[in-house]
Amino acid sequence: MKILANNHLWWARRVVMLPIYLFFFAIAVFFLVRLIPGDPVINAAGGQNQTHAQYLSTQKALGLNGSIGHQLLTYLGNLVTLHLGTSFASGSEVLADLIRVIPGTVETALLASFGIVLLGFLVGTSVMLRPDSAVSRICVWIARAAGAVPDFVIGIFGILVLYLLLHIAPAPIGLFDVTLSAPPTVTGFPLIDALIAGDSAVFTSEIAHLWLPCLVLVLAYGPMLVKVLIPSIEAAAGANSTKFLVSTGWKNSTVLASVWRRAAPPAVAMFGTLFGYLLGGAVVVEQLFALQGSANYAVNAVKRSDYLALQGILLAIALISLIVFLLVDIITGVLDPRRRVFRAAS
Repeated sequence: MKILANNHLWWARRVVMLPIYLFFFAIAVFFLVRLIPGDPVINAAGGQNQTHAQYLSTQKALGLNGSIGHQLLTYLGNLVTLHLGTSFASGSEVLADLIRVIPGTVETALLASFGIVLLGFLVGTSVMLRPDSAVSRICVWIARAAGAVPDFVIGIFGILVLYLLLHIAPAPIGLFDVTLSAPPTVTGFPLIDALIAGDSAVFTSEIAHLWLPCLVLVLAYGPMLVKVLIPSIEAAAGANSTKFLVSTGWKNSTVLASVWRRAAPPAVAMFGTLFGYLLGGAVVVEQLFALQGSANYAVNAVKRSDYLALQGILLAIALISLIVFLLVDIITGVLDPRRRVFRAAS
């Protein structure tokens, strides 16, 4: 038997599709932002009176001059060269703004992702080893209510209980204590930049201010993963292959690893969708906890009808989500024998 390495074509197809998906999403975003009510030129000027020349200048700066077809072609052409324009809300290049605000949101989402994966592992292992225990029954009940409570409700409840009543969480007034100074920006990711600067005080303060927002995201979106994971665990644990391993005296660790390998693909696929929710949820908790990220930037773009900034941040989030979907597809292909990227031939 020899291995045919069509994994190269498998990789190529998915990598080539990334810019294609982004291209069609960019077109959708172009028309979507133009559904914002009101005159964007007047909104961009903050409602101030403008001369006709000023109006035309602002219209051109927003890329709204000419026919809709001309605007679309100009927009797509600028997108290819990464020229996203200048934001009216911030007064700086949109690309520079995105590099500044997106990492904070991604960092919060990644920390929450780690918490959700840990939650899924603990719940899955509990259901696997002791399916009739009180803990397992509680986990099943919580999973059935997945998504029933919005993230902002959990966030407000967390602030009221953990900060105002119990005083175990810091005040929701920023990413770190107001007495501290932000370290130099190197990567844009606050925790990593604090580590690079060797500023343990800022790093510790950031952890203290991030654990509650991340917990909010875990509690809001973790049950969605658990809801998919529990049936998958139960099916894999009751499969004939698992019974064979147990009956032939394989070690418990081997049996658990086998069950996890067969149960993980649906949960991994669900995680790809879940990460998109986490990015949106991270924007919400940034508003609640006054964290560094893209929340204020996006809100200001909507308020000012800042088409260029709004298009830029939507495309950035779409690109991140597409990359996550690609990674999820790869991991699922590795875990699921039915989707292996290698095949055997004689």
